Amino acid sequence: MAASLPHIRLPPLPSIRDLVKLYRIRALKKLSQNFLMDERITDRIVKAAGHIRNHYVCEIGPGPGGITRSIIKQSPHKLIVVEKDARFLPTLEMLQEACKGYIKMDIEIGDIRSYNLEAGFAGAPKLGWFEAPPPVHLIGNLPFSVSTNLIIRYLQSVSEKNSAWSFGRTSMTLTFQKEVGERMIAPIMHKQRCRLSVMSQLWCEVNYKFTIPGSAFLPKPDVDVAVVTFIPKKYPLVDLPFKMVEKVLRNMFNMRQKYCIRGAERLFPEDMREYLGLKLLKLAEVPPTTRPFQISNEEFVRIFYAYKIICEEHHGIEDYDSRGPKLVNDEELEV
Repeated sequence: MAASLPHIRLPPLPSIRDLVKLYRIRALKKLSQNFLMDERITDRIVKAAGHIRNHYVCEIGPGPGGITRSIIKQSPHKLIVVEKDARFLPTLEMLQEACKGYIKMDIEIGDIRSYNLEAGFAGAPKLGWFEAPPPVHLIGNLPFSVSTNLIIRYLQSVSEKNSAWSFGRTSMTLTFQKEVGERMIAPIMHKQRCRLSVMSQLWCEVNYKFTIPGSAFLPKPDVDVAVVTFIPKKYPLVDLPFKMVEKVLRNMFNMRQKYCIRGAERLFPEDMREYLGLKLLKLAEVPPTTRPFQISNEEFVRIFYAYKIICEEHHGIEDYDSRGPKLVNDEELEV
């Protein structure tokens, strides 16, 4: 790791608002673009990520570079920015030139969903899962259209300890619609508790840091925005294949207001549904008349392991999908 760097004072640069005007960049609705113009807020987002000085940082969707500036001021060892929209290349190259000689800044034009994070962070130290989190961070003001899809992908990588999590318990500081952020931290009995709540909490310590008013963005979205941090747990609540856990939760929360026995039965073929649905909940010691949002994380864990037992007893059950033969992929996942 390089020697510790001083905090960087960037040379005088046009404001983000001026750059957007200069390059005539309009936010594209199809990419769910909303630009953060207030440096105090971008500084606060980076502060929420914790200590990043001399660390490795990947910023997701930097746009014109508001958060990028705040990251650079904290002197990371290496900064990777992954931006899908090539229109922002001139503004990002301006920042790259401004920090040249102090910070290694890589600009990647492409979709973060296909970007190889493990390769991008090459050179960062790999720490054991039970050690302190590595000096590796993901930070980003996510487009609403991909935010849920992306965090589910990353939760799967956390569970499998690959991608950015091959380095250890890599932290994330990301933005979501306020309602989605509230779902992620929702406890048992909360009106917002859903599949995403349980999935986030099984593998990570999730913290809702603060709310950004919609008026801070250009253009102004119809909702406020949540800043949420994720630090993978040393000891996840479950040690089963991610797809198996996701499948159980998807079926259980498919009928959120109905008794959980209805969701449990959907895990099994119709001719075995009633018997195996009851058996699942009996093994897990969860009353059939409990509603999904009334089930604790620990009770869900018992349901996952009970499902695993039933799959081992009944060959082929694990492959059954109540939605039919259509293959499940990440794009189909719903909150």
